[in-house]
Amino acid sequence: MSDWSSSLYRLRVAHHRVGAVKHAFAYDYMSLLLDLDELPTLSRELRLFRWNGWGPIAHRDRDHGPHDGTGLRPWAEKRLAEAAISYDGGPIRLLAMPRMLGSVFNPLSIYYCHAKSGTLQAVIYEVHNTFRQHHSYVLPVTADSSRQACEKEFYVSPFIPMQQRYRFSLRTPGETLSFAMQQGTEAEPLLFVHLRGERVELCDATLSRALLTYPFLTWKVLGAIHWQALRLWRKGAKFHTRAGTETKQTSAENAAVRLGVEREIR
Repeated sequence: MSDWSSSLYRLRVAHHRVGAVKHAFAYDYMSLLLDLDELPTLSRELRLFRWNGWGPIAHRDRDHGPHDGTGLRPWAEKRLAEAAISYDGGPIRLLAMPRMLGSVFNPLSIYYCHAKSGTLQAVIYEVHNTFRQHHSYVLPVTADSSRQACEKEFYVSPFIPMQQRYRFSLRTPGETLSFAMQQGTEAEPLLFVHLRGERVELCDATLSRALLTYPFLTWKVLGAIHWQALRLWRKGAKFHTRAGTETKQTSAENAAVRLGVEREIR
């Protein structure tokens, strides 16, 4: 076993839409949890993984954060400071699908921002839509709650309106990984998302298996997004245009955000 904090996760994501147009699906996939400080070492010691270069499996900083190739740690630290979130410079770990054979698309990437003691202090949820836009939600984590909430600020699906609120529930990744999201209004939930999986040691052997299992992971994700959109359209889901929607890249709620009072996602 390696001494790295970075690891590979085998995951299953499930979506369940309620209301007038009911819809559900689930997919298996893989993702990497990358400690940003370990990226140079991982790139040097793993034959199948490259950081900011081409490899069968790769991570490029320009796919995330400011999307200009600059470092992700300074970007994340700046976002935390702008949100007035207390942070002492501990590890920042990014859960995201890597580039597979040169291509990548992450609907959601999660930055786990830890204190030096290991305690989770904040989370940055980075969302991409299929229109090549991205947005990050910066939220604090209290000592007694793993639940967070914020208003929707970014257009994602044409079949979900903008006037929505997100409620998140997550735990610090360990041997298992668990994340849940509820989207809807205060009076009426619309969408439930659950992500669960198990940790696998990050090494060339596990990367080889991941490459053989998911060589076209990016195209699987993009294909699934468009296939499920077609199914929703055929079911009669209302179409919401993105014309006039806000395109700012970051939104945040400070430490006064309502944590622990939002009802738990189940």
